[in-house]
Amino acid sequence: MISLQRNTRRIVYVVLFEIIAIVASTILLSELSGGPPSHSLPIAIAISFIAVAWNYLYNSMFEEWEKRRRIQERRFLHRCVHAIGFEAGLIICIVPLYMWWYGIGPLDAFIMEVSILIFFLVYTFVFTWTFDQVFELPQARDWRQTCAEGPPGAQG
Repeated sequence: MISLQRNTRRIVYVVLFEIIAIVASTILLSELSGGPPSHSLPIAIAISFIAVAWNYLYNSMFEEWEKRRRIQERRFLHRCVHAIGFEAGLIICIVPLYMWWYGIGPLDAFIMEVSILIFFLVYTFVFTWTFDQVFELPQARDWRQTCAEGPPGAQG
């Protein structure tokens, strides 16, 4: 396994995830629209940027909301609300973009976005599982180092 510092691991994760996502989205959008991949590549790149920016903005707002309510733990219902809110925000941002780019109506754009969301549900699971097989979790490395050092005060 490859061991990376926490922040480096996050950067590698996002970069790899988005590069593969752009390629896969380009192919899927091309199939859904019936057009060539070269026509879907710019929209796939734009959606990648929108998704990353929305992720940062949404999670910042959600965490601020949690902080004001002194929420210290995300329970199941809380996680469901978080996920639904995130995806709803993406749909609101992306459906009009599909309508404009592909010259399609709202229903076709919505179906296109739902298809992409289903793809990303599976892709995120598979990518994250694979990534964790290759790049060790930071806490696993920390735990191994702690075990190698022994209990506090054991050295000396």
